Amino acid sequence: MLITDLRTIFERDPAARNWLEVLFCYPGLQALVFHRLSHWLYKIGIPFIPRFISHISRFLTGIEIHPGALIGQGVFIDHGMGVVIGETAIVGDYALIYQGVTLGGTGKESGKRHPTLGSHVVVGAGAKVLGNIQIGDRVRIGAGSVVLRDVPSNTTVVGIPGRVTRQNNLASNVLDHDKVRDVEAEVIRALFERVKSLEKQFEQLEQSSLSPTELGDELTDNPKSKNSDGMIEDFLDGAGI
Repeated sequence: MLITDLRTIFERDPAARNWLEVLFCYPGLQALVFHRLSHWLYKIGIPFIPRFISHISRFLTGIEIHPGALIGQGVFIDHGMGVVIGETAIVGDYALIYQGVTLGGTGKESGKRHPTLGSHVVVGAGAKVLGNIQIGDRVRIGAGSVVLRDVPSNTTVVGIPGRVTRQNNLASNVLDHDKVRDVEAEVIRALFERVKSLEKQFEQLEQSSLSPTELGDELTDNPKSKNSDGMIEDFLDGAGI
């Protein structure tokens, strides 16, 4: 697993220069090494020591991973300061996690209470994934997002609460954070255009012989209006409204 983790760092981080630098200067890799040991001790039922190892790891790397968390191979925690991974969290193979990420719970319930991430998932800086939810394979979670619901595979999620903004991520570059859609801005723009259209229609009503009913039919038949309807409905559905 260590060799796989090292290879993953060289594949994903252009700043990685040599093996020695990666081994001694990458806190994400060091935290995973500490975690592999503490997780093994945790599984065989050793008390106290696994938690103490994770505490030392947190002090040295700034990354807190509970010994009970299940971490796959090839996982890359980039920079990593402030990352928190809860006891029952599961992180799939080749996941990419940036600084400030929390894989946490939403209450004091027992049992499985932390998220499950599929393989090749990217979690942007400062994102929070909370509760016993399922994140599918090849999902991209935008920086600063708060994800509280299951997310299907091959999608991009952004916002608070997190909303699916793109399907079929297979061809996308995982590091293209600047290409993630701003759903809130798109919906505000759609509502703004709708208001402008209504104002224009009422101006036409004042200057023409169209009845209010005919004017309403004309607005309803407008293709742009129908497209914005769908966008706004998706936005509200994602928020649970």
